[in-house]
Amino acid sequence: MNNVWLKLAVVCENTVGITGGIIGEWGLSIYLEVSGMKILFDTGESGVLLNNAGIMGIDLQSVDALVLSHGHYDHTGGMKSFLRYRGKLPVYAHPKLFAHHFSTPKKPRYIGVPHRKELLECLGAEFVYVEKPFEITPGVFISGKVPRKRFFENDRETLFCLENGKIIMPDPFHDDMSLYLVTPEGLFIILGCAHAGLINIVEHAREITGEKRVYGIIGGTHLGPAPVEQQEATISYLKKLNLQFLGTNHCTGQAMIARLANIFGQRFRFCPAGSVFTIPGE
Repeated sequence: MNNVWLKLAVVCENTVGITGGIIGEWGLSIYLEVSGMKILFDTGESGVLLNNAGIMGIDLQSVDALVLSHGHYDHTGGMKSFLRYRGKLPVYAHPKLFAHHFSTPKKPRYIGVPHRKELLECLGAEFVYVEKPFEITPGVFISGKVPRKRFFENDRETLFCLENGKIIMPDPFHDDMSLYLVTPEGLFIILGCAHAGLINIVEHAREITGEKRVYGIIGGTHLGPAPVEQQEATISYLKKLNLQFLGTNHCTGQAMIARLANIFGQRFRFCPAGSVFTIPGE
């Protein structure tokens, strides 16, 4: 198809949409080809991306860059296996990638990056830290830190981080980043977990790119565990965007995914591991 300007493949996700050896795990990894560049966005939890990519016909050794949405284990845990296989390449991440992320304060459980930075560098990671919006290739922006402008999108979960021995709760997730693609039909936004808030992210994308149209969104929205107020406000906002593609998965939660599929109909895409999309499609 000569008019295809984006190819997407969900390499890792909680669920599996096809048979034939694809493995599901709690986590997310999305492979994309855009503007002549091959990018891996996150690496899932344990390294099953190598198995899944092989079955899907994706050559991970040809990946030009790895972009990390944030420093949770289910988005960074596959880095060790990926780097051992791929070797030296740039890894774009926020400076707070290795923040000490924890859950459940009463019984703290570490949920941050499960590998030491030094080990990852030894395996070939060339970390490029991004705090402000950065254009990785023409029309493809790494968001940098997303401003939190809407109170109802503030994370109210029992997730916290440790800084200098002090508990900061809720976790401010300074490291939460997304990808903004400027396409012929408008913005296409790729989310990790959207801890910064989906509306905050979309409005930030519009502001830094100057493109107001939003063609599509894919990834984790974190709407599943969000308060009802945030869920309803976000759905109302999405309805106004004239989206042509909405593919939510991972931390969105099955109930919310089903609800969004019902609301958006044919514009909605289920995005389990093994899913492949060309944009625009047939």
